Amino acid sequence: MLRFLHILLTGLLSALWDGVTVFGRVRLVDGDNKCSGRVEILRHKQWGTVCDHGWDLREADVVCLELSCGFADSAVHGAAFGVGSGQIWLHHVQCSGHEASLTHCAVVLQSDSHCTHKNDAGVKCSGTLLMPTLSLLSPNTVFSSGEAVRFRCSVLPGHHLSDFHLYKHGVSTPLVTQRADQTSQVELTLSDVEIFHQGSYSCQYKIKGGYPSQLLSSPPSNSINITVVDLLTPQHWYNTSTEAPAGSVIKGHSFNITCSTQQQYPGGSFQLRLIRSNGTVRQSLPALTPSVTFTFPHAQSSNEGYYYCLYRVQLGGRTFVSRESQPLPIAIRDPDPVLSPVVISWLVSGLTFVVAVIIIVIVAKVLCNKEKKPSELERETRTCVDNTYVALSINKL
Repeated sequence: MLRFLHILLTGLLSALWDGVTVFGRVRLVDGDNKCSGRVEILRHKQWGTVCDHGWDLREADVVCLELSCGFADSAVHGAAFGVGSGQIWLHHVQCSGHEASLTHCAVVLQSDSHCTHKNDAGVKCSGTLLMPTLSLLSPNTVFSSGEAVRFRCSVLPGHHLSDFHLYKHGVSTPLVTQRADQTSQVELTLSDVEIFHQGSYSCQYKIKGGYPSQLLSSPPSNSINITVVDLLTPQHWYNTSTEAPAGSVIKGHSFNITCSTQQQYPGGSFQLRLIRSNGTVRQSLPALTPSVTFTFPHAQSSNEGYYYCLYRVQLGGRTFVSRESQPLPIAIRDPDPVLSPVVISWLVSGLTFVVAVIIIVIVAKVLCNKEKKPSELERETRTCVDNTYVALSINKL
């Protein structure tokens, strides 16, 4: 409680002093590396030091985070990195631990306590967070929908790791999170991938530390691209002569079957599969266009059956095959005779009529001739009168 009041009061005092706004950058000098050394502040274009009175891990954490050096391992007192020169710009710095810069913390600019360069403050930070390495455990970079993709994210030891995260570029939230469990590498598995998961991936890790405790993210790893293949089911239809009934082809006539799909990947091919009573027949054509046509110039009984289309393509050393289309049944029918039964019936009826007419005419003619020819008796009873034959009547006995 007393510390809180002290921070509040010193913050109010510093806010009333206009000179606070002229503080510039923070740097570390004379340390073993860029993330350790004496803390110096730029003010009025002059570098000065910070008094170590009240200097602890909260203030050291703010400096380390500001300089992208991780968390503070220790807050150094007593000019451990050598005495500085120039002004001692800050006395009794009081930070909450959430400030973005040391110059945002509450400070006492004038202090009755005696502070010399022998009291110059310093820090030792955990160091810049190393970039992790992302590797692909799966043997290929091309996957089919529903498969799992296995990554490994690793980093050199040296930090208190909290967890690892797998990110897809363009998505702010991680797709996979795995606790570190005191190891410097973890396996990150992306399960049941879909088209959405296609893209570039990287990983990050987080370390836990600071006062108050917080998580700090590492820089992103290298990127790995994956491709997710989800082939569409092709459509198919057939064409043949117009006189053929639906679902049928006349024997000896030509017909063709067209397979079509949305073109997604180059270098694919269509396969047409025929299932018939005595086995299965397959044939393939390259998918130079989104649709290909299989031509059958002379339909035979062996062409009868159920036809299926599928699309296949090779990507990344793997072969991917679409789902088969719905079955297309085709029946082969014998051609109709030249004269249909109806026509034959008409012809028979007409021929019968003609024959009947001829018979009637012949019979009529025979009967007519018979009536005109005289009988033997009539010839014997004829007499010639004046060169004219006269028939004599004959009395019946």
